[in-house]
Amino acid sequence: MTAEKPFLTNIQRDRDVALGLLKPSQRDLEHGLALHRECLVAESYSLGLCAPAVAGPLNAEIDAGASAIEFKDLYEDQTMRNWATTPALREEYHHAWEASGVSCMFLNAGEEGNDPGLLLQRLARYTWLMDTMPDILARATTAAHIRKNHSEGKHSICFSLNGVPLPGRNLNPRDELRDIKVFAQLGARMMHLTYQRRNPIGDGCGEPNDGGLSDFGRMVIAEMNRLGVIIDLAHTGWRTCCEAARASTLPLLVSHSAVHALSAHIRGKPDEVIKAVLDSGGTMGITNYPAFLGLSGDIVALLDHLAYMVQKFGDDSVTIGTDAAYRASGCEAALQQLRWPNSRPRWENLWPEGALSDPQFHRPEQQQSLAWTNWPLFTVGMVQRGFSEETIRKIVGGNLLRVVEANETHRTAPTPGEDKN
Repeated sequence: MTAEKPFLTNIQRDRDVALGLLKPSQRDLEHGLALHRECLVAESYSLGLCAPAVAGPLNAEIDAGASAIEFKDLYEDQTMRNWATTPALREEYHHAWEASGVSCMFLNAGEEGNDPGLLLQRLARYTWLMDTMPDILARATTAAHIRKNHSEGKHSICFSLNGVPLPGRNLNPRDELRDIKVFAQLGARMMHLTYQRRNPIGDGCGEPNDGGLSDFGRMVIAEMNRLGVIIDLAHTGWRTCCEAARASTLPLLVSHSAVHALSAHIRGKPDEVIKAVLDSGGTMGITNYPAFLGLSGDIVALLDHLAYMVQKFGDDSVTIGTDAAYRASGCEAALQQLRWPNSRPRWENLWPEGALSDPQFHRPEQQQSLAWTNWPLFTVGMVQRGFSEETIRKIVGGNLLRVVEANETHRTAPTPGEDKN
C-alpha cells in the first residue's frame, strides 16, 4: 500500500523521527493522541498544502519568454490548485489533513507586501480550491463557522494576508484605507501590520532601526479594529509591536514567532513585546521553523518555547502557528525539473545577512520532526511536559478562537452612511 502511495511512507517517516526524539511512554502517547483527536485544533498561521508543479508546461513558458514574475505566478497557480484536478492528489490532500488533526488553519492567502493586486491572487486561488473541494474544505470567517465546520467533520480555512492592502495613491487617508474593508468582505480575517521591511504603517523586523508606528499606522489600526480584522505582528519590529499593542482597542496576535529569550533571532519576540501583546488580550503563536526556534531546532525546541510561554506568562499566552506547508510526495522531484529564471528578491522579503544561513538549522531530521502532519505529536509532547488538558486545549486552539471572537464581537460603529458589514 505504501509503495503505491509514497505519501503514507513519508508521513510515517516524519512521525518516527519525532517519536525518536520525544521517546514518550505508551501511556503518554495514547493519552496525547486521544486528546488531540478530541480537540478543536486551530492553527494561527499556516502555509497550507503544496501540490507538485508540472514541470513541462512551466518550462515551456520559460522558452516562450515568461518573466520571473510571470513564472512565479504560474508556479503558484499550480501548487495551490493542482490538488483539485488529480484524484491521487486529492486523496493525498485528504490524508494529510486527517493525519494532522488540524480543524482550522489561518492560511497565508496573500502575497508578502501591500499591493492589492498581488494580495488578491492567492486569495482567489484558495477560494477556487475551497469551491472545488467542498467535501473537505469550508471557508470560515467567524469562530462560530469554525466550530460548526468542525462538528461536521470539515476543515476550515480562514484567510490571513501577509500585508495590509494599500493602493498607494496617497490621495487622502480614507482613500488609502478603503481596500481593508474590501478584503475583509472577501474573507480576510487577519492581516500582517508589516512584513520584513518598512512600509507606510511601521517597521518590519528586518530593519536595523525601528522607528515605531507611523501616524498613518495608527489610522490603519483604528480601521482594522472597526472592521474586526485581527492585527498580526509576526514580522513587525519590536518598537512598532509595542506601539501597535497600545494603540489597538482589540486583542492583537503574533501568529508565528518564537521566544527571543531562548533564541536570539530577529523573528522572535522579547518578553516586553510579548507582554504588550498579552496586555491587549492577545496571544502569540510559536512557529516550527528551526532557525527561529534555535536550541536543537526540532520538536523538542518547539516544546521548550511553549513551556517558557506557559511558565512565564500563563496558559492564555500561547498558541501554535507553524509557518509550515505540507508538501506533496512529488514536490521535490518536480522542483528539480524546473528551470527557474533569475530574479532578485523582492523588497519585502529581504533578510539581514546571516538570518537564514546557519547550517545547523538545515538538517533534514529537524524539519521532519516538525512536519505539519506531526501536529498530534505536539500534543503528545505537551502531555509529556505535564501540561494539563485545559492548558493543552487552549494552546492548540482555544486561545486563538478567543482572539477571533474578541475581534468579531467588539467591532466599533460604522462610519456615517456605511453598514456594519
